[in-house]
Amino acid sequence: MNEKAKDAVVSVAASLMCVAIGLSVGFMILCCINSENAPDGFFRILQGGFYLKPKGIGSEITQAAPLIMTGLSVAFAFQTGLFNIGVAGQYTVSVFGALYSAIILGLPWYLCLLTAMLCGAIWGAIPGIFKAYLNVNEVITSIMFNWMGLYLVNELLYTGFGGAMYDQRTTRTYKLSGVAPQALIPDAGLNSVFKTSSTTIAIFIAIVIAVVMSVILDQTTFGYELKACGFNRDAARYAGMSEKRNMVLSMMIAGALAGTGAGLYFLSGASEWNPQVATALPVIGFNGIPVALLAMSNPVGIIFSAIFVAHISVGGAYLPTKYFQPEIADLIVAVIIYLCAFTALFKGAMQHLVEKRNAGKEGRPE
Repeated sequence: MNEKAKDAVVSVAASLMCVAIGLSVGFMILCCINSENAPDGFFRILQGGFYLKPKGIGSEITQAAPLIMTGLSVAFAFQTGLFNIGVAGQYTVSVFGALYSAIILGLPWYLCLLTAMLCGAIWGAIPGIFKAYLNVNEVITSIMFNWMGLYLVNELLYTGFGGAMYDQRTTRTYKLSGVAPQALIPDAGLNSVFKTSSTTIAIFIAIVIAVVMSVILDQTTFGYELKACGFNRDAARYAGMSEKRNMVLSMMIAGALAGTGAGLYFLSGASEWNPQVATALPVIGFNGIPVALLAMSNPVGIIFSAIFVAHISVGGAYLPTKYFQPEIADLIVAVIIYLCAFTALFKGAMQHLVEKRNAGKEGRPE
C-alpha cells in the first residue's frame, strides 16, 4: 500500500472515530433524559430514513443533495485557503433566484438551476473581492452578507418585485407543482419508488458535481493554482500566479456551489420559502461545515459525509416526541463538528501507532 492510500485509510479511520464518539455522547444524553426509552430513541437515530421506509429513505436522499453542495462550497474554499462561512447567505439569495425564475419568469428547471448558481456566485464573489483587494477577512464579510442576504430576500418577497411569488393565504411562496411544474427537477420515477413528492434526480446531479470538483482540484492546472494560492500566497505570486484573481474565483465558485444546493432543494419541490418565519439563516448552510470537516474537504468523501448527516437528521425526526426532541440529532452532529477539530490529532495518533507497528515488524527476526 503506497503512502497516499495509507493516508486515506488513516483519514477515514479518524473520521469514523469522531462519528463513534459523537454517537456515544448522543446515547448518553438520551439516557440522562429518559433512560428507559433511550435505547429505542437511539436505535431510531441509527436507522435514520430506514425507520420509515421507503418514504424516510426518499426524505434522506432529498436532504442529502443540498448538503453535498453546501459541503462542497465550504470544502472548496478550505482547499484554497479561505473559510466560506457565508454559505447560508449565498444559499438564501439563490433560493430567491431559483423561485423567481420559476414562478415569475416561468423558465424550465435547468435554467432556474443556472440562475440559482449565478446568484450564489455573485453573492460569494463580494467577500472574495473584499479579501483580495482590501485585505478584509472573508469571515467577517461573509457573516455580514449572510444576514444581508436573508433580510434582502424577505423584503423582496413583500414588494412588487417578488411579491407575485408570495401566496398570502399560506404565507409562503407558491408551490411549483401548482404554478410552474416545468420548473420542477425530474424525478425519473423516484417519487413512485419512495412514495414521496420531492425525491428527484437532484442527488445524482450533486454527486456528478462532487466528482467534477475532485477532478478540477486534483487533476487540472487551474485547481493546482487555486490550492497553491491557498498554501502560500506570496510563493504563488512569485511563480507568476494571480493570487487576487484566484481568491475571487475561489469564493465565486464556492458561492455557485452553495447556490446550486439551494436550487436542487427548492426546485425539487421539497419546500417553499416562508418569509414570516425565515428570521434565522437556513441551517443547511451551516451544516455544510461539518459535512466538509468530516470528509476532510475531500469532494468525493463529502458525498458520504452528507448522506451520513442527512441520515442522522432524518432519524432525529422520528424520535418519540413524548420523551425526546428531534434537536438531539442536531446535538449529535454538533458534537461530531467539535470532534472534527481534533481529527488531525486522532490522525496523528493513528499514524504514530501504524509506524510503531511497522517498526516492530521490521525489527523482528525472520
